[in-house]
Amino acid sequence: MVGAIPASGAGTGVAAVTAVTARGPDRAPSSTNPISAEFADTYADPAVIRGKDGWWYAYGTTDPLLEGEGTRHLLPISRSADLVEWEYVGDAFTEATIPSWADTAVNAALWAPDIRYVDGEYRLYYVVTESNLSPERNDNAVGVATAPTPTGPWTDSGDPVVDPWRAGPDNYLWTFDPNHVMAEDGTEYLFYGSYYGGIWVTELDETGTEAVGEPTQVAIDNKFEGAYVVQRDDWWYLFASTANCCAGPTTGYSVQVGRSQDLTGPYVDRQGVPLLDSRAGGTPTLYQNGNTWIGTGHNAVVRDLAGQDWIVYHALDREDPFLDEPFGINERPMLMDRLDWIDGWPEVNAGAGPSEGPMPGPVTDGRFVTTFDDGLPHRFDDQGAWTTAEDPQSGTYAAASGDGEHLLVTQPSAPRDVRVEADFRLADAADAAAYGLVAASRWQAEGPKQRNSTGTAIQAFVDPAAGELVLRTVRRGETTAEVRQALPEGHTATWHSLALEVRDGVATAELTEARLFDPLADVELTLPAGTRLNGQAGAYAGDGGVHVDNLSVVEAAEPVTEAVPRPTPGTLLPEYSDEFAGPDLEGWTVLDAEEATVVDGELTWDVEAGDLGGPGRTAGLLLRDPPEGDWTVETQLQIDLGTDDIRNFQQGGLVVYANDDLWLRLSHVAIWNTRQTEFGKEMPFADGLSYGGTIIGPPGDTTWLRIVHRTDAAGENEFQAFTSNDGSTWVAGGTWTLPAGTDFRIGLISHGLRPDANPEPATSEFDYFRVYAD
Repeated sequence: MVGAIPASGAGTGVAAVTAVTARGPDRAPSSTNPISAEFADTYADPAVIRGKDGWWYAYGTTDPLLEGEGTRHLLPISRSADLVEWEYVGDAFTEATIPSWADTAVNAALWAPDIRYVDGEYRLYYVVTESNLSPERNDNAVGVATAPTPTGPWTDSGDPVVDPWRAGPDNYLWTFDPNHVMAEDGTEYLFYGSYYGGIWVTELDETGTEAVGEPTQVAIDNKFEGAYVVQRDDWWYLFASTANCCAGPTTGYSVQVGRSQDLTGPYVDRQGVPLLDSRAGGTPTLYQNGNTWIGTGHNAVVRDLAGQDWIVYHALDREDPFLDEPFGINERPMLMDRLDWIDGWPEVNAGAGPSEGPMPGPVTDGRFVTTFDDGLPHRFDDQGAWTTAEDPQSGTYAAASGDGEHLLVTQPSAPRDVRVEADFRLADAADAAAYGLVAASRWQAEGPKQRNSTGTAIQAFVDPAAGELVLRTVRRGETTAEVRQALPEGHTATWHSLALEVRDGVATAELTEARLFDPLADVELTLPAGTRLNGQAGAYAGDGGVHVDNLSVVEAAEPVTEAVPRPTPGTLLPEYSDEFAGPDLEGWTVLDAEEATVVDGELTWDVEAGDLGGPGRTAGLLLRDPPEGDWTVETQLQIDLGTDDIRNFQQGGLVVYANDDLWLRLSHVAIWNTRQTEFGKEMPFADGLSYGGTIIGPPGDTTWLRIVHRTDAAGENEFQAFTSNDGSTWVAGGTWTLPAGTDFRIGLISHGLRPDANPEPATSEFDYFRVYAD
């Protein structure tokens, strides 16, 4: 039906109908990275929320904001009306108000904020890098502050949420990078941790200020940090950053993802490899693609009003990687790109990666979007009247006053594929009728002020008496299909967000505290045949005492369902390749690699002491010339690195070599207790050398390694890395570049043995070295 939503506790009076503010067509402004450029040169570890006042807010880690400023900002705060143009609005803390348990004697900083809205208050979780809870250094911990508004004033809880965690005497694990998540039963959790110690999840008490129970590890140490968890389609997705965040021009920081049907894990990647394995799983999702931006990581996720997801993160401009002096603070501005979900996994710009230059931005405004700051869009009928009121937290909102049913719907009809959202609050949660959203609503008039309770609609509403979220279709006043889901107790007396989306014959509804991907309930309904999709859309109140704010009705986003094509090898070039069928290394340049031998159709090469890295090569190389133009080089590698034990940094793999101080290396490598595939780069920088790597897919007993070379329009050489565990399913990863005109060769490496630490060398066994023209 159109005007009414009879349910447990619902009223049966007449409905008042009016229109929301019209502001022109739904708007998707152009967006250009970095989105923090107007107010900050660096804005690392961003966290984003839509405030109950209708603004979007972002929070960054402690740093000076501008080049040459020299004064640090303790968790800077910015805001935006459209997620594109941002302005600085203050800091969460000052040097005078920093939490009392932070050790100011050693200049403690506050890092990696995570912003939430829970039980009517804003919570800001953060890392305190040095506490005064012990006499030792590096006793970092996670804290939380609360505030009534997104800009504060912020009040620290007084002690850590997660205490400093010892690995041994005078040795603390990294209690970094908090991320708050609420399960559907209302239980609160906190993810935290970093390379030194791994990522963990712990339950929180009812106040969200204290960890309780035993934590559970969800991702292995020495690979991941910066957890950010979202729920989608009955899966929990763990976004986590990997590699070095801050290596200047060779920063290869990136984001990998695993998923689980249980919030506490186990999380596995797209190939089914656990993120807790020594050969650590993780599906690369956000990684550099050869343009300006490198070190793309430490992300948050935000959803626009059309239902499109966006990934917000920091990155470095490879031509300007430091804020002031070289090798000082890395300059990491805030970026944003479209996040698509393809075959159940997230892809940034459908797999194209971070953008530079203007791109279509989020939908944050439109004809039927209102925050009620300009008042109600029309006069209302006396029966079921709407009024406006002021609230320090939300600003102006609409209130359903008087007995009977109330509607606030578009006039004329809304789009057929539509997303409707609003924030709701009950004035009296103990005595409340149903309230929620309608789409495809068609009502019938019985007089100048009368509306009857028959009609057609798609309805998503909260039934407080039953304690349920309800999604249903109604035709001529009769329910034709319905699905319900129980809600945890509470959550109605404070602002909470409800969304209804209708697309492609399916309706979905989701109730959250703050639109941050941890729903208290989410339901889906396939629309019955003959369901009408034309009609009005908006908010509904079954009786007085319902408050509504931030109401939006926009055309639902068209999801991207296909990824951009991945490069595949072309024609095999035998003259540049080697199947290792003969007893010698004809066609290879051997540089100090005398131990490499061909035996039974394989190149066998014990891992050498020494390395390519540093000021002077101390390891051998096998090299040959590449072909002209675009090409792909691939090898199949077995290397007996084992698992779990420490064998730093033995490795075998592919190399692109210009000289001893300028090279790229894709290898299966032992990194402490993990085994990873790292695509590294060394280059001269600022009278020294800079090295960093980016991580690709998990290695296996046999690992296939591939580097794809392309030349861009300016002649720059781009090299993208791929790995595989079966030779057919390939995992795409990041891209490094070499300047136009660089003279380089390609080949193989087997090195990294440290005789004093692990005297037994692994053996690299290469089945082939193949080069393809593309």
